[in-house]
Amino acid sequence: MAPFYSILSILTTIKFCLSFPLLVGMVSAQLSSDFYATSCPNALSTIKSAVESAVSSEARMGASLLRLHFHDCIVNLSAPIWSWPVDLGRRDSTTASSAVVYSNIPNPTLDLSGLINAFSNKGFTASEMVALSGRSHKIGQATSGNFQTRIYNETNIDSLYVTLLKSNRPSTGGDSNLAPLDVTSPTSFDTAYYTNLINKKGLLHSDQQLFIGGSTDSIVTDYSNNVGALITDIANTMVKMGRLSLLTGTSGQIRKNCRKAN
Repeated sequence: MAPFYSILSILTTIKFCLSFPLLVGMVSAQLSSDFYATSCPNALSTIKSAVESAVSSEARMGASLLRLHFHDCIVNLSAPIWSWPVDLGRRDSTTASSAVVYSNIPNPTLDLSGLINAFSNKGFTASEMVALSGRSHKIGQATSGNFQTRIYNETNIDSLYVTLLKSNRPSTGGDSNLAPLDVTSPTSFDTAYYTNLINKKGLLHSDQQLFIGGSTDSIVTDYSNNVGALITDIANTMVKMGRLSLLTGTSGQIRKNCRKAN
């Protein structure tokens, strides 16, 4: 639990800094990479230190932070404040609804057309969707409840891989058992996610849908062969995602508890 609490401490630090809006001119509706330079000059270095410590203690924490960034921006619940250099100054939503979460977050059981539509509704192209999937599902783990149906009912999966997954995941129950999203290099950032899809080793149904003889096959192949292009596209797409449904200036709020509106 230590990594979780260290991340909470970072949120507390930032929320404390943001509690003095007059010092930074919160009426401004502009995002900036140095938004907290005056009100909380040590914010980014503090975040970096705590995140590095948390990921060092538990590699899965890196995936958790990426997932949080994705969910916050897609659902418009709260403000992203980590990762690569991003535009800062986004404020939190004044609403919190589980129904909005479930209606906006792509389900791991979606087919390719459903995935394309879900991301298109947020303004993302198919290529951007594939890039985001490779970033979000490269590190970390998933509970077996999210892939149990796939390994026991689908055929577009490598036989040795499915045998490995079934070895400690029964056909019923065990929903909390974990498996790495990337069986090849689960804690490193590389192109293995895409190579796995080509080799029918996508863990989630939605992962493998990106390479099933459909319109995104060529995108997957290109990313599997070009890590430079992948890194560039992921960075650009994450910045774009951070600008979804912006609340800045006097709009929105600064939540006292990131999990719910004030």
